[in-house]
Amino acid sequence: MAAATAAALAVPVSASASVSTGPSPVVGHVYVNDNTKTANTIGAFDRHADGTLTPEPGSPFPAGGAGTGSGLASQGALQFSADGRYLIAVDAGSNQISVLRVHSDGSLSRVPGGVVWSRGVLPDSIAVHGDLVYVANSGAGHSNYTGFWLVRGHLLHIPGSTVTLAADAAPGDVLFNGTGTKLVGTEVGPSVIDSFTVGFGGRLHAAPGSPFKAQGLGPFGSEFSPASPDQLFVSNAHNTAADSGTVSAFTDSPDGTLSPVGGSPFADDQMAPCWVEISHNGQVLFTVNTATGSVSSYQIAGNGALTLIGSTPISGTKVGAVDARLSPDGRFLYVDESAVGQVAAFAVSGGSLTELGASPFALPAGAAPAGIVIN
Repeated sequence: MAAATAAALAVPVSASASVSTGPSPVVGHVYVNDNTKTANTIGAFDRHADGTLTPEPGSPFPAGGAGTGSGLASQGALQFSADGRYLIAVDAGSNQISVLRVHSDGSLSRVPGGVVWSRGVLPDSIAVHGDLVYVANSGAGHSNYTGFWLVRGHLLHIPGSTVTLAADAAPGDVLFNGTGTKLVGTEVGPSVIDSFTVGFGGRLHAAPGSPFKAQGLGPFGSEFSPASPDQLFVSNAHNTAADSGTVSAFTDSPDGTLSPVGGSPFADDQMAPCWVEISHNGQVLFTVNTATGSVSSYQIAGNGALTLIGSTPISGTKVGAVDARLSPDGRFLYVDESAVGQVAAFAVSGGSLTELGASPFALPAGAAPAGIVIN
């Protein structure tokens, strides 16, 4: 796969370009919730046109709350606001959420008064659509989904928005569909999926039959298709047999009812598929296999059915690969390595991945990264 990908990526260059020795230009930034204990920070990188990363001057930036110092069992612990002007981060160690302003040079600064109580314990996932923000709190006995409005960089709690979950819920992800009309959350503990429609004032209404039984143990990472807001994909992370991980595909009906796509769940042939990312055109799904240290790729059919393309190993051992996100142009995939405090970078060609020679890139000391976003 690596050889085929390298060939696919090879393009002719001019003589002058081939002898250039200057640094690759900065085209954006990568941010990681370091989840550092006591004082949480956000690690920031300059993202270069060739996919490589260099630390942003001043990084890491203080988030304002506290991390846990160990990996979070969740997807989406860091998100951009809809307009890209702010970062919203969970501070799982202090039961808070922080808002940071994103400056034009890529640096971050805390919004005065931007750290608020998450309205629960151990917040671990954030969903954003427009000015509406929901957080999943995962602490045993204190699990819930709670809504906020983001107003000029400040999170304002929505009265009556909290949906209380069972003590063993352990929500792993909360997310909106592309139109903001639906919200789903995965409950890792009881292996169910919560589905809601979003009503007046940003409050949630449970779909008929919600929560829905997952198609495997430990439904974890999830993603709506960017090309179809009614297609939902969920990884099943806790199947216990060797190489028994699967990814489920659902159709989300107008009232929020989830119906499995024919053939779902789809075999992963790896162990513990956890985090999910989908190409911007909705044609390829990537899932990070934490237990086997690899990334699997699937082709997505028009009806949402998946065909496994293959799996690409992540360099190193015991890297604890977690959250993954694509660059805006879709050319590179970046993966948190929570066990070693690094970020891996892969060149993308369709469903094929090739890890960059300079990868991985180090995060600040003490980082146990949980959540990654890219602009």
